[in-house]
Parts: sequence; structure tokens; C-alpha cells
Amino acid sequence: MMQLYSGTTCPFSHRCRFVLYEKGMDFQVIDVDMFNKPEDIAVMNPYNRLPVLVERELILYESNIINEYIDERFPHPQLMPADPFWRARARLMLFNMEAELFSQIEVLESAKDKQMDRARAQVNDRLTELAPVFTRTKFMLGDEFSMLDVAIAPLLWRLDHYGVKLGKAAAPLMKYAERIFSRPAFIEALTPSEKVMRK
Repeated sequence: MMQLYSGTTCPFSHRCRFVLYEKGMDFQVIDVDMFNKPEDIAVMNPYNRLPVLVERELILYESNIINEYIDERFPHPQLMPADPFWRARARLMLFNMEAELFSQIEVLESAKDKQMDRARAQVNDRLTELAPVFTRTKFMLGDEFSMLDVAIAPLLWRLDHYGVKLGKAAAPLMKYAERIFSRPAFIEALTPSEKVMRK
């Protein structure tokens, strides 16, 4: 059985839990206290970060790599596009999401006020730029739920928690977020600590 070492409030772990529940397969989530990680995390992942996936001799870290492995290992429902052209585009969009949005998370969770204000502004700007996409499409890649939706969902869930206040221009994005949040797998993937992050 797959084991996912998952931080109870970690947005990257949240992504992996979301995928595992979408797949509806047998797995074990091992909750890890983010502020008191057991030593074996650093042994499994030299960066001492979560999540970490263990399946027999295989140890994986980095949420997008873990999620692609799960998607290929358990292909139903398929979350990465089957077509190489669209799969490459999805990977590029995931890369951009990491660079422009998720790179701000460490600052939002731990930094000083000025740094936090800059990080909030960056997230606000990027999400507002993305919002018009959802006046035309149901999900990030059109009408099909995909890995891109999985990847961004934990950030959208935590906007209140991070003090990011989006304006009216982001309304289509927030409607999209509600569609994601109502998915049974998303609800199942939430830890008790994550449930209280959103007002």
C-alpha cells in the first residue's frame, strides 16, 4: 500500500491527498507535524520537506512528481492530458504556477510584514490575471478536471488564511474555486486543521 507522509497544513501535501482521493484507491496518509518532523523525513527526502510518497522500494518527493507518478500508476480517472502536446502545455503551466504562485508560500507562512505584503500582492496579481480564463472554461484546461486544478486548489483554499483579498475582477476565479471545493475528493482530502483555514 502507498504511504503518503503528509503535513497536516502543508499545501503541497494537500495536492497529493487530493489526487489520491480522486483516484479512489487504497493508501495510507501518515500525518506529520510540520513543526516537529520525525528524523526519517530527512532520511527519505534530503530537503527535509513534505510530502513524501513511499511505495515498496520507491521513495518520491516534490508534489508534482508524486502526483504524476500516481496518475501514471493508476490511470483512472486520468488527470494529465493523454495528448503529448497538451501534456507538455500542462507541465509548463504547472512550472509557471510553482514559479509565480507557490514560490510565495514560504514567505506567506513565515516572513516579516513587508515581505508578506509583497508576496500577497504577487499572488493577488497572478490570480487576477488568471481569472478571465474561467469566463470561458469550466476548468484550467477546458471542460475536463485535470492536474492543474489539483495543483492550484490548495492555494485557493488558503487565500483567507494568507490574508490575500481578491477584488471583483477575480469573481470568475472564485466561482471556479467553489466548483473545485465541492468535489467529494477535495472535501475528503482536507485535514481538520485545513478545514478551519477558510471562513
